[in-house]
Amino acid sequence: MAHAAPASGGPVRMTGGSPDVFSPQVHLAARYGIPVVLGLVYGYWAAANRRGGGEITGWNILFGFVTALAFIVLCIAVATFAPLLKRELHSLVKSAFAGAAVGFLYSQTGESVLRSAALGLVVTAGVFAVFFYRYYTREDGEGNRIR
Repeated sequence: MAHAAPASGGPVRMTGGSPDVFSPQVHLAARYGIPVVLGLVYGYWAAANRRGGGEITGWNILFGFVTALAFIVLCIAVATFAPLLKRELHSLVKSAFAGAAVGFLYSQTGESVLRSAALGLVVTAGVFAVFFYRYYTREDGEGNRIR
């Protein structure tokens, strides 16, 4: 018969979820590091779409860095201010950011504005459904998180 091994160091206290194993410094670094990395990848992707396999120019590099900077600023703003909104608006802001980002990337390939806007709206609708479901099932009627 199997028995549980004794735990050293006293009892482990679980208060309604998994324990937080990262320090506040790691959370702060991730809060700004993840948007920076995503922004650099996004800027490179947008610049690559725009040049269409042609040669890399200074204007193309500048376009990539400006796009990355805009993405980083908007991503941090959305991550900071969207949680302050009600769950419907919270979901809409995050999904609109995702849809606009995908639509902009697609527009850099030379496709029409209508196709880019349509793709952005489809992505927005899909992401909205996922985020709204997530927030709706994890918040009470007043918008407080259920722990």
